[in-house]
Amino acid sequence: MRYIFILLALFGIVVSSLALREHYREGTSPCSINDKWDCGIVNKSPYAMIGPIPVAAIGIAGYLLIGVLGAIRRYGLLLFATLIGLGFSFYLTRIEAKVLGVWCIYCVMSLAAISLTTLLSVAAAILAGVHQKPKSSPV
Repeated sequence: MRYIFILLALFGIVVSSLALREHYREGTSPCSINDKWDCGIVNKSPYAMIGPIPVAAIGIAGYLLIGVLGAIRRYGLLLFATLIGLGFSFYLTRIEAKVLGVWCIYCVMSLAAISLTTLLSVAAAILAGVHQKPKSSPV
């Protein structure tokens, strides 16, 4: 299962990197599909920054952490990290839907990646708990 987490984290890093590229791109975005799908608008909005840090850069760091935690099989911490990432992704999705009214294909792909990673981390945490050796009581 660890390789699945690594692959999903790599996918998340790629789509977050593409979103970061859109954040700094000059001119028209190549993913400007129509008035409802435009990565440039989303990634240049005031919501694309937290202080001086682009949200996409936070995504890259988050997916890197998720990949490492999955690789070393720290499923409890992985579950915690993915739940935070999923919550943040839901917040950003709400901004796209209710505030901006414009969607970013990279953001939607990231939402899919973190959603799947969270579901798998729940399963991994449960399975890891089931496979733990019971502690022997002192007699």
